[in-house]
Amino acid sequence: MSVGLKYPDSILPIDGIRLAGVSAGLYEPHRLDLALIEITDDSVVSAVFTKNLFCAAPVDIAKDHLKSSSPRYCLVNSGNANAGNGQQGIDDANRICEYLASQLSCKKENILPFSTGVIGERLPVNKIENVIPELIQKLEAGAWLDSAQAIMTTDTIPKAISTRVNIGNTSFTITGIAKGAGMIKPNMATMLAFIATDAKLSNKAQNKLLKAAVQKSFNRITVDGDTSTNDACVLISTGKTDNKLINTETDEYYIEFEKALVDTCCKLAQAIIRDGEGATKFIEIEVNEGKSSEECLMVAYQIAESPLVKTAFTASDPNWGRILAAVGAAVTNSIEIEKVSIYLDDLCIVRNGERDKSYIEEKGKKVMQQEDIKISVSLSHGAAKETIWTTDLSYEYIKINAEYRT
Repeated sequence: MSVGLKYPDSILPIDGIRLAGVSAGLYEPHRLDLALIEITDDSVVSAVFTKNLFCAAPVDIAKDHLKSSSPRYCLVNSGNANAGNGQQGIDDANRICEYLASQLSCKKENILPFSTGVIGERLPVNKIENVIPELIQKLEAGAWLDSAQAIMTTDTIPKAISTRVNIGNTSFTITGIAKGAGMIKPNMATMLAFIATDAKLSNKAQNKLLKAAVQKSFNRITVDGDTSTNDACVLISTGKTDNKLINTETDEYYIEFEKALVDTCCKLAQAIIRDGEGATKFIEIEVNEGKSSEECLMVAYQIAESPLVKTAFTASDPNWGRILAAVGAAVTNSIEIEKVSIYLDDLCIVRNGERDKSYIEEKGKKVMQQEDIKISVSLSHGAAKETIWTTDLSYEYIKINAEYRT
């Protein structure tokens, strides 16, 4: 089940990138569950990772390899998170990197490992090693969708997007894939994203661009308020276009490239929400006229992660009191309740801290029955504004997570 999400098409290759997806038998019945991304020499690779203290073994290894080498490959398995396994998890991830490196005649430090799936189960190393020769043989520039399918867990549809940016006589391409459906919360979520471009970016500029894009996209989504152990977002620039090097914010193309990257990341982030576990509603929450970005986000997440608000949306119940209560429960001392206004789409349900005099339940019910709904909250005491995206909380969400390991 997904909300307004279509199977991706027209995925553009990136010069300098080849990919493959195969089945290592990590799922029953068998499906694509192992992906490899090959990165051309002299590319720039940047990444951000989960802030969960119990981060998975591949997260620790990928961080170390990024510091010590120029990555040439990303190896991604689904079906097993390789998290919570202590030293054994580190040893298993290192063994796979070493084996893949031996097959590719590179250093193990040139390989970034990624895993997603069930926490606390040992990684099936032998199954992965058995299909690595096939994985290498299948590498090709057009295999983005196979790779997007291979990194899925409870996702119902692969998430992939491409965009071409034309500036004067220069053209950039940005293509990205992502996975994620549950355990979604900023910093980051049970998500993986791999984004590549043929633009020329310096390491400094790319790190800054990636962090800014993630902050406006993947760090603005929540399904259930849980931050996972394995999350990562990787940005690769191969530099195969003829543009001048983008090194600082004052460089030609920087602003246009940033816009395109943020747009790509936002679309992938919203696709994760639209495919949220059991989702029947896609909900945008905008909090404006706050004193700070932090205050706006505090209020937005209080609404987005309230089980009472989320279940009301599942039932299409215009129980505006639940939204009002969530705003009041936000941990901020500066909100003046008598100034707060709340809207469902263009329908005002609360004005100046109380039910709007023109509001009637039938109008609220009509909005709540939509698949796409926007909640707007005006705090009326500042100029800050923030937007996040979330889902409802359905019976199917409970079923998926109750049966996740069965």
